[in-house]
Amino acid sequence: MANIILNKNNFFNNLDLISKHTKSKDKIAIVLKDNAYGHGISEMASLAKEYGVKKAVVRSNDEAKSIEEFFEYILVLGDIPKEPSSKMRYTINDIKSISKFPKETLVELKVDTGMHRNGISMSELHDAFMQIKEAGLILEAVFTHHRSSDELTSEWFWQNDNFKKVKQEAAYLAEEFGFGSLRFHSANSASLFRTDSFDEDMARVGIASYGCLEGYEGFAPVLSLYADKISSREVKRGQRVGYGGTFVAKDNCVVSNYDFGYGDGFLRNSSNEFVTSNGVEQVGRISMDNSSFITNEENLLIFNNAIDAAKSAGTISYEILTSLKASLKREIV
Repeated sequence: MANIILNKNNFFNNLDLISKHTKSKDKIAIVLKDNAYGHGISEMASLAKEYGVKKAVVRSNDEAKSIEEFFEYILVLGDIPKEPSSKMRYTINDIKSISKFPKETLVELKVDTGMHRNGISMSELHDAFMQIKEAGLILEAVFTHHRSSDELTSEWFWQNDNFKKVKQEAAYLAEEFGFGSLRFHSANSASLFRTDSFDEDMARVGIASYGCLEGYEGFAPVLSLYADKISSREVKRGQRVGYGGTFVAKDNCVVSNYDFGYGDGFLRNSSNEFVTSNGVEQVGRISMDNSSFITNEENLLIFNNAIDAAKSAGTISYEILTSLKASLKREIV
């Protein structure tokens, strides 16, 4: 079966670059949602702990519980708990959801500063603080998310200005409602590296830690994907390969089939377009459990950089990585 190799040195290299920007390991909150962007949540949690990262961000309560032993602080972005936790913080994404949280839950309030996806509106800030207080929740932080931090437009500055207004009002409201000092955070990977003067309480870093932040030098991809050969055959000029015969051999060649298909996370629309990191051409339609390449290698490197792999599918590295099934074997080297 296809397998994944995780490069510890590359991961630590990426965290070194991040901590240099945050000016402290304690300000790194590693994003481990969706199986750590396909890398394996338990594997990456253990490596992050070894490096000294104490904070993590996940999508669900189940993800949070699976890594509870590794971190001092876990932010859950998209779930509501059944009972409070001393370690897990839960995101308020909508003012109407406040009443659904159990009393004494540690919460962080997300504010929509321009992305128009999740978070309360800026005009709802006072009402949200009042309802959080009435619900008996413990508000610890206020945060937002950038919609265009990876694009060199003025929108990043505009959202930062909006969040400055939010922080000023939130600090005043925290005192008014007796919540004490709040934490503030807005930076994802791209946003963190847009400034040399990072001054927030933490940065939520995902794609940068995995080495696939485009446009920035020094990052090294953590994940490499390999597949084992199932069979080989000589294909003669003019013969067709795979479902629908979509590949026609221009010359005699050796075509081998490997144990990695769309059932494992190999995007089918990469068919006849994909080239491995070593320049080996994929041919024919990608099948559910296997795919064909013009090579005779026993163990084939499919890719060691998801940025390059994404180009053949017309997508982004995030989709390539998160498509990789959790059942694939992952090994740290």
